[in-house]
Amino acid sequence: MNTTAAVGQNAVIIGAGFAGIATALRLTKLGYKVTLLERLGQLGGRAQVFKRGGYLHDAGPTVITAPFLFEELFALFDEKLEDHLTFVPLDPFYRFHFSDGSQFDYRASVEDTLDEIRRFNPADAEGYLKLLGQSEKIYNVGFKQLVHRPFTRVWDMLKQVPALLFLQCYRTVSQMVNRHLKHPLIRQAFSIHPLLVGGNPHKTTAIYTLIHYLERRFGVFFCLGGTGKLVEELGALMRRHGVTVRLNADVDEILLANQRACGVRLADNSVVETDVVVFAGDPETCYQHLLPKPSSLLPTMKKHYSMGLFVLYFGTRKLYSNVAHHSIWLGPRFKELLAEIFDAKLLGKDFSLYLHRPTATDKSFAPEDCESFYVLCPVPNLQGDIDWSVEAPRLRDRIVTALEETILPELSSVIEEVFWMTPEDFAHDYRSMYGAGFSIEPRLTQSAWFRFHNRHSRYQNLYFAGAGTHPGAGLPGVVSSAKVVEELLTGEEVGSGG
Repeated sequence: MNTTAAVGQNAVIIGAGFAGIATALRLTKLGYKVTLLERLGQLGGRAQVFKRGGYLHDAGPTVITAPFLFEELFALFDEKLEDHLTFVPLDPFYRFHFSDGSQFDYRASVEDTLDEIRRFNPADAEGYLKLLGQSEKIYNVGFKQLVHRPFTRVWDMLKQVPALLFLQCYRTVSQMVNRHLKHPLIRQAFSIHPLLVGGNPHKTTAIYTLIHYLERRFGVFFCLGGTGKLVEELGALMRRHGVTVRLNADVDEILLANQRACGVRLADNSVVETDVVVFAGDPETCYQHLLPKPSSLLPTMKKHYSMGLFVLYFGTRKLYSNVAHHSIWLGPRFKELLAEIFDAKLLGKDFSLYLHRPTATDKSFAPEDCESFYVLCPVPNLQGDIDWSVEAPRLRDRIVTALEETILPELSSVIEEVFWMTPEDFAHDYRSMYGAGFSIEPRLTQSAWFRFHNRHSRYQNLYFAGAGTHPGAGLPGVVSSAKVVEELLTGEEVGSGG
C-alpha cells in the first residue's frame, strides 16, 4: 500500500493504552484521520493515575526500558521527547530481598553487578557474562529482526525456526538461566523478568532472555511525574497533531459490511463510521464480545492466560530511604509458588512481591516526609475459584505484616490511604479476559504466529495491537505492536529502532 493512499481515510482505534496511543500517532503520520476511543475517563489504559489524600500512584506499568520507542513517537512529528519529558536512569535497576534476609542489587553497570554476584558465588560472575552474551544474540534476532514484523502467515514463523533453534529458544527462561548460573538465589533473580510481562519463567520461551541485554544496552528509567506524566504528554502530542480523543466511549460492537469493518457502535448507540479499525485491548474480548459469532479467527485451541494481579496502593507517614525505587521481595518458595498461581490457580499462604517506591526518585508523589508505595502480588487469574471480597482484605493484611517484618519496619502504624485492585477489577475496568494482568502467557506455543494475529483473517481492515498480539506484553512489546500494524497497512518494514 502506498502511504499516500491513507490520506483522507478514517481510522478508529479502540483502547487508549500505550498500544492504542502509539498506533494513533503512527496512523496519523500516515495520513489517516484518527479517532481514539477509550471507555475509561482518562487516557492510559492500565496506566491510570490514582490520587488519594495527597499521594500519587501510577496504577500500572512503572518500569521503562527501550526509551527510544517513545522518542520515535515524538520524532514522527519532528519533536523531541526531552522537550516534554525527563527520563531518569535508575541504579540499581532492581533490589532483590530474599527470604533468608540477604539482599542483591542488580546494578546499572556490569562491573557493579558482577561484584554483587560474587558475594553469593564467585563462579557465577563468569556465568552471568555468558548469559549476557547469549541474551545479546537472542536480542539481535528476537528484538532487532522479529519484534516489529507481522506474523500473519505460518511461513513467517517457519522461516525463523532455524535461527530460533540455533539460539535454543525452545528452552524456557529458567532453563537458559540455570545453564549459566548455579547459586539458587541468583538463578531466581535473573529468572524474574518473565513475570513482568505475565509469564512463568519455567514455561516462558527463552526468547525473553533478550530483556537482560535490552536493559544492559539502554538502561532502566523512571519518568519524572510518573508513567501518568508520560501518558499526559503523549496525549498532548496527539492533540497537537489532530487525533480526536473520546473518553468514556465504550464500544459495544464492531460493525461489518461486505467482509470489512465499516464502523463501531458505542454503548449509547451512536455510530462512528471508518475505513480502518484497530482494536488495542485484549484480543479475545474483541472476538467474544464485539464481533459476531462465530468469527473465523475465534480461537478454538485452549489459551493459557497470564496470572492475575493483586495491586496494593498506600502511603506512609514515615520515610524509608533505604528502600530502592524498584524492589523484588521473594518468598521462601519460587517454582512451587508459581505452579500454584499459573497451573493450579490456588492462592497460597506465601507470596512474592514487586514493590514500587517512586518517592525514591520523585518526591512529588507524596506529601513532605511521606512515601508513596505500590505493591504488585502475582495471584491466580479468575479461572481460579477465589472470593476476592473475602481474600483481598486478608491478603492486604498478610502483605503489610510481611513487609513490616522485613524491609518496612513500623509499617502498620504509619500506613494510610490504603486501597487495592484485584483480578476482578482488571476484568471490569480493562475488559481483561479472566482478569489476567498481561493477556495470554508468553509461552513458545503462544508467541509470534501462535499469538493472536495483528490482522483479522477474514476482515482485512481490522487490526490488533497490544499485549495479547505479537510481539507481546510489557511497554516495549505493546508500543512495538503499533509498528506491526503500520507495516501491515503500508507493506513497508518499519524497523526496530534498537
